[in-house]
Amino acid sequence: MPINGSAAVPAVPAVPTGPVEVPRGLAGVVVTETRLGDVRGYEGFYHYRQYSAVELAENRSFEDVWYLMFHGELPDAGQSAAFAARTASLRHLSAGVREALPAIARAGVLSGPLSGLRTALSLFGASQGLRPVYDIDDDRRRADALATSAVVPTLLTALYRLGQGLEPVEPREDLSYAANYLYMLTGAEPDAVRTRAIEQYLISTIDHGFNASTFTARVITSTGADVAACLVGAVGALSGPLHGGAPSRALDTLDAIGTADRIDGWIRERVLAGDRIMGFGHPVYRTEDPRSRMLRGIARQFGGDLVEFAVEVERRVEAILAELKPGRELHTNVEFYAGVVMELCGLPREMFTPTFACARVVGWGANILEQARDSKIIRPAARYVGVEPPVVVPPASAA
Repeated sequence: MPINGSAAVPAVPAVPTGPVEVPRGLAGVVVTETRLGDVRGYEGFYHYRQYSAVELAENRSFEDVWYLMFHGELPDAGQSAAFAARTASLRHLSAGVREALPAIARAGVLSGPLSGLRTALSLFGASQGLRPVYDIDDDRRRADALATSAVVPTLLTALYRLGQGLEPVEPREDLSYAANYLYMLTGAEPDAVRTRAIEQYLISTIDHGFNASTFTARVITSTGADVAACLVGAVGALSGPLHGGAPSRALDTLDAIGTADRIDGWIRERVLAGDRIMGFGHPVYRTEDPRSRMLRGIARQFGGDLVEFAVEVERRVEAILAELKPGRELHTNVEFYAGVVMELCGLPREMFTPTFACARVVGWGANILEQARDSKIIRPAARYVGVEPPVVVPPASAA
């Protein structure tokens, strides 16, 4: 009953005193609330804030969607131009970071640009004097996230070119995010068709629920670490072949099949052996991946043998799975046609996952900003299954 006319205080839920049983991999477990977007796997739909991500990719620029993720609304014409100019001005590297890149590239000659990005981002954060998000206000956090996100394409393309024995290409502020990325990668200004194809791919992969890399970024953010540290952890998660490393592997599947007459035999052998077919299946979607559908359409605009072969492989995989694994829904995921589109746009395969990172860094940044507003550290529990303690510690053996 209220005391002295005051409102009753709602009861506080009891805090569990022991571990709570959850699915392996935290599948389906809600760990927080977000305003950034969601994935509705049974509908084949995902969104950034209140907008369909696919519609955004079809109708807006990468910079406009970046603004949406960081500011919560789509920009008007003036805001769009100002934001594009601001982010373009942040692409340049300091002399200290630029001078260190050749050594980073040499050290990562076997592991590639994404591995080097972890080191380069740490160096960038240190050179900028980035402070823990716990100690700064929201405006400073956003500025740090903008600056760090903006240099990722510059770092990745420089590391790639240095690894190929080429000089890095300085960024241009008069080019869009996508066009500048392709320009720094190849040294030539890209045509409008390829620029727009890559831009649509980038927009479609900015964010996608609480995937492994996004969750990693948020866990690190919950400790109050600086933006660069949070992004380094996210890059590490993305580098795993079960997360961001599939676009080139999906193309490797097409290469392994080789010709149309080998499709059925190759697929049947893999399905019956229980092997994974890279580019197919997703832990969330139980219907067609909307990103794959959009990218298939982009690929078909280019046309050619590779596209027709990919479409036929997709058709036969689904047919054979329906025959051998009835009731199992398995469709192409974003990586399958992403690899085809990037190949058609002239990107080297070792840059497929780094290109993914150039998009996802914006989503990570938005998640870092949102998580930083909640000072509760993410600290789950584990169930111990080892030898029952306590076991008496044996004395040390005599020498």
